[in-house]
Amino acid sequence: MTTIDPIIKAKAESWLNSKIDPQSKLEIQALLAADDKTELIDAFYKDLEFGTGGLRGVMGVGSNRMNVYTVAMATQGLANYLLKSFPGEDIKVAITHDCRINNTLFADTTANVFTANGIKVKYFRELRPTPMLSFAIRHYGCKSGVMVTASHNPKEYNGYKAYWDDGGQVVAPHDKNIIDEVQKIKSVDDVNWAKNDSLIEYIEEDFDLVYLNLVKKLSLSPNEVMVQKDLPIVFSPIHGASGKMVPAALKVFGFENIHVVKEQAEPDGNFPTVIYPNPEEAEALNMSLELGRKINAELILACDPDGDRYAACVPDGKGDFELLNGNQTGSLLTYYLLNKWREYGKLTGEEFMVNTIVTTELIDEICKGFGVPCYSVLTGFKNIAEVILKLEGKKQFIGGGEESYGYLIGDFVRDKDGVSACAMVSEIVAYYKTKGKSIKDVLAEIYMQYGFYKESLISVTKKGKDGAEQIQALMAGFRTNRPTEMNGIKVVKVIDVKESKIYDLENRTETDLEMDKSNVIQFYLADGSKISARPSGTEPKIKYYFSVNDPLPNREAYDTVSAKLEEKINGLKAYFA
Repeated sequence: MTTIDPIIKAKAESWLNSKIDPQSKLEIQALLAADDKTELIDAFYKDLEFGTGGLRGVMGVGSNRMNVYTVAMATQGLANYLLKSFPGEDIKVAITHDCRINNTLFADTTANVFTANGIKVKYFRELRPTPMLSFAIRHYGCKSGVMVTASHNPKEYNGYKAYWDDGGQVVAPHDKNIIDEVQKIKSVDDVNWAKNDSLIEYIEEDFDLVYLNLVKKLSLSPNEVMVQKDLPIVFSPIHGASGKMVPAALKVFGFENIHVVKEQAEPDGNFPTVIYPNPEEAEALNMSLELGRKINAELILACDPDGDRYAACVPDGKGDFELLNGNQTGSLLTYYLLNKWREYGKLTGEEFMVNTIVTTELIDEICKGFGVPCYSVLTGFKNIAEVILKLEGKKQFIGGGEESYGYLIGDFVRDKDGVSACAMVSEIVAYYKTKGKSIKDVLAEIYMQYGFYKESLISVTKKGKDGAEQIQALMAGFRTNRPTEMNGIKVVKVIDVKESKIYDLENRTETDLEMDKSNVIQFYLADGSKISARPSGTEPKIKYYFSVNDPLPNREAYDTVSAKLEEKINGLKAYFA
């Protein structure tokens, strides 16, 4: 029999004695009675952390699980903070959700607790993608917003993203202040459950047109799209919330030959056709690829369940398709946007772009080539939104993103927007097709100008309490036994974001890093390679990001240089295996 900490047992019993529903009480009693206490421990060994982006966790009963009670307690804390922050004001929040199991229940719970505290709710009548929630906050003048989603996590998960009045996810000081308020809610009995339905106003379908009209204005090559309006495009929402909006965005851009993967078109939180609903995983695109081969598609697109991430596959020139990674699509978008802005005379020296510290430095090089500043921020799109907010009214945001398939064009949304990104990637394919170029040709063009960059990512999953401790031990090991070489290549610089230090190992100097602290450590090698180690903030994983580069002398050398870089990445991966 598994031993159990008395504190964990006491927490489970306190839930049992609170005002929760009878079914939840039966489930807790079963956990307490079970010989194997592993599930009980994992459900109650801590409170589900309301982090700087909100909640995310496995669904089930317990303080460390996503359920109506942890959702309600988080919402009560957020409501308390809103009432303190905007005393005497007419406070509104916007709420929507994606397709996940219990999403309507969790969104309804969120709305009910807000209204019980006298806060008005703008509630989407139907599920909608994350970028539309961000836009709704700005459009309706809301003080906050909640998106009920676990993004691309497995089906057992759900989550709760919290937003502020700029439409971005909460950042300092609000994030820490909200966490403090949430932590003050010690029990489900501290929640005000007396809902007030009169404070709920539904956002109807006509709001879609308001958003789509702004998406349409992002188009930079309408004439080329008109020429290529019959470009065969495949799209899959992977059972998520973007099934209506991405095809609509493609149509307002001018595309008419759109093929949606029927088996994945309807929202379904069980994600029956995929192992993981994540467009970063090639397996999730199998049905899209099958349809693409059938109709001879020139572009395959997919979004994750909440529609903020996107993926793109293009013909590989060998009779099949190649899945572009987020660094490649981000580089393509950056290169295209800057070229078109320059063509239209819109680069005045007051524009900027943003990416994250684990995103390819190719984007930085492209921006340098156009004389446009590119700010580098911590992982998480909220940090990109924060830069946009700080420079609002001073400089013009063109676009920006992160390697994990997230990109934003324009600033009317303040989170990554898979809907508008899908439309813009389609425009890029159409534009270059009129010039007689494939996407592989354009990538080669970029690499010849700025260097051939290749990136890869490995994620190591460590579940539960033991897994979390192992991840922390790995990160501590990198700091106490700092490697001097990797795969036979000398480490010349280390950036420790947690310690806010830059260590120049060749000159034996250290300088301060001007960036918020985060548990990330980066190794720069003598050959220009970069490796970043970062525990995930939303999943029980530690992630290793690899970036290597070499010059590309000509188009003919593409495959040779690509193979050389792939070999280099594999060698570095083996070091961390």
